[in-house]
Amino acid sequence: MAREFRLPRQAWAGIIGRTLGHMAVAVVISVVISYIILEVFSQGIGQIGLIVAIIAPLALGGPMVFYLSVRQFELQMAYDRLEAAAARDSLTNCLNHGAFVDAVSLALADEQAGGGTLLVIDADHFKSINDRYGHASGDTALKLIVAAIRSSVGSLDIIGRLGGEEFGVFLPAANAEQAQRTAETIRQSVQMIEFDAAGTKACVLSVSIGGAVAAEPVDFGVIFKSADEQLYKVKESGRNGVSLVVLLPRPTATTAIKEPTGLVYRGQEVKRIA
Repeated sequence: MAREFRLPRQAWAGIIGRTLGHMAVAVVISVVISYIILEVFSQGIGQIGLIVAIIAPLALGGPMVFYLSVRQFELQMAYDRLEAAAARDSLTNCLNHGAFVDAVSLALADEQAGGGTLLVIDADHFKSINDRYGHASGDTALKLIVAAIRSSVGSLDIIGRLGGEEFGVFLPAANAEQAQRTAETIRQSVQMIEFDAAGTKACVLSVSIGGAVAAEPVDFGVIFKSADEQLYKVKESGRNGVSLVVLLPRPTATTAIKEPTGLVYRGQEVKRIA
């Protein structure tokens, strides 16, 4: 079976470098061992013995080391591809739910990143598209929506499929104004999609978007809950809209001042006697 991919140039450079490194070590070991043996049992290694000690490991081990290095790089590439595929949704090529949560959680935990905004995007009336036009049309609609989302965000923004017709977008370090602008761009881009459902009738697509803005590190569960609440506000108000909330900063630890509850005498609190 033919290989489905070719090794890149940097891989070949690594293979050659690894082969030369291994062979250099093998030659040194061969020369040292040959020298010791011939010094003990003969009159020394000599010129011919030295040549043999160098050529033997190169001729015998060189091709094998090269082959094993190629196979190792191929297996590593295959593993990397499998790992990347496991983190992707097969239909939309977005990050799947688990990979999205991991990526956003890592971004939110960065003290230097300055927080960010999580958008939760839900396709409006998506069940009716599947019911009326079939799941193939529904899959096409999802791909078009994802394409609209990708065209509306930056290269550093994180996109994931949370499940079904719901998507998540994380905008690193985005404030409320930037997030509102991006969310509106997504909503309008989806609304402009020309989608012929089942090739028979034009179907209008729209999304509802809820978002939460955090200016500091926060748990994913906290920001997702707030964004999801905003999403349901949009749905209850008629869909095809955007609603954002700014999370309040966490209270700083301060020393609480205890208020005296009894009588104070010379700076000391004393109990009342009934």
